[in-house]
Amino acid sequence: MHRYFTDQRHEALRRRVREFAEREVRPRIAEMEAARTVCHDLSRLIARQGWIGATVHRAYGGMGAGHLAKTLIIEELARVSGAMGAMVQASQLGAAKIIHFGTEEQKKTWLPAIASGDCLPTIAVTEPQSGGHVLGMTGTAVRDGDEYVLNGRKIYVGNSHVGDLHGVVMRTSEGPAGLSAFLVEAGRPGLRVGEQRQAMGLHGFGFGELFFDGCRVPAANLLGREGDGLSVAYSSSVLYGRPNLTAVSLGIHQAVLDETARFCAERERYGKPLAALGNIKIKLGRIQSRLLTARLAAYHAVHLLDQGAPCDAELMNAKLVNVETALESARDAMDIHAACGLFTDRPVERYLRDAHHIFAPAGTSDVQLLRLGELALGTAKGEWSSRLSDLVRKEPAEDGAGGVPEPALPGRHTSVLRERTELQPTG
Repeated sequence: MHRYFTDQRHEALRRRVREFAEREVRPRIAEMEAARTVCHDLSRLIARQGWIGATVHRAYGGMGAGHLAKTLIIEELARVSGAMGAMVQASQLGAAKIIHFGTEEQKKTWLPAIASGDCLPTIAVTEPQSGGHVLGMTGTAVRDGDEYVLNGRKIYVGNSHVGDLHGVVMRTSEGPAGLSAFLVEAGRPGLRVGEQRQAMGLHGFGFGELFFDGCRVPAANLLGREGDGLSVAYSSSVLYGRPNLTAVSLGIHQAVLDETARFCAERERYGKPLAALGNIKIKLGRIQSRLLTARLAAYHAVHLLDQGAPCDAELMNAKLVNVETALESARDAMDIHAACGLFTDRPVERYLRDAHHIFAPAGTSDVQLLRLGELALGTAKGEWSSRLSDLVRKEPAEDGAGGVPEPALPGRHTSVLRERTELQPTG
């Protein structure tokens, strides 16, 4: 697998992240599972490694390493802790809106802070009554002189409780062109973070609610233009949300295989290791096969994204395949563990719980299938990956950041919005 899409620099990055995860993250898992709340200090420690800036151009202090490198980072963290993989993917998703839609001033202000780990960004789109139907949102932003006044409620905001900068989509007028996006700093008057609710899995990660009650933000905090909110929401979901969640699923899937193989080697039945039984080997083989297919789909999709190639279908399929196969493999692992899997001294039950959390964000499996069906029929309304790419090679950033050195990994990124798109959402 590695020889198809990764090179030595990618694999060196993988080793660094894996060593960090084993050293710094694994010892804290029991504490996070017991507390079932956001792990602030570990989130900050991970952010300070610079990995949130994987796709931030080096001109703004980022790694400039590309989406494949980003996938490896999330995958290796999620292999140890799905919660910390989710934390990193959520912040990288939060960075996408600035990379694609930010003004030069916004980029210079926020991207270096994100890349250094001093700022954890979020994206806040979903509302209680509209769910995944973005156009059904009712939260408002009303222009008042040099400010906008925001009112409304957002739910399922990844990193809500550790976020420093929220990318918020609100309604500025009626209709599909009536959504706009804003950068809202944590701690602004009129912004309140809801109490964290205990969830099924991903303990250590927070995805909660934001309440806006007369929250005033400068007009300079508008992302793009009025009416770009739908593009901010959908492009971030397609180009970052889907591959990021794919990477979390992939890491969990690898952990499922590792743990189950170890259990089968250690556990004895009839005087022999459990692994000696043919039916167990078949189940392990099925998990291994699913994982190989899932990783191929994941790496191929982000490889195309790094090349600037149209790949909306591959990104959708990667999320679909990885989520579904990780859940299937986790259930098979529970079957193999039998009663042993029901207790928390082994992590397999955690993997199953965590895997379920990746199903809904950025579109459930049915949503991915629906969009893939539209592509097959030729009725899709366009591809974000071909319209809104942040990859420009062999030239400095078009916003005037010249003299940029070559990146540490393939996939040289700029923060260029190639086209203020009239593209309709594809989900």
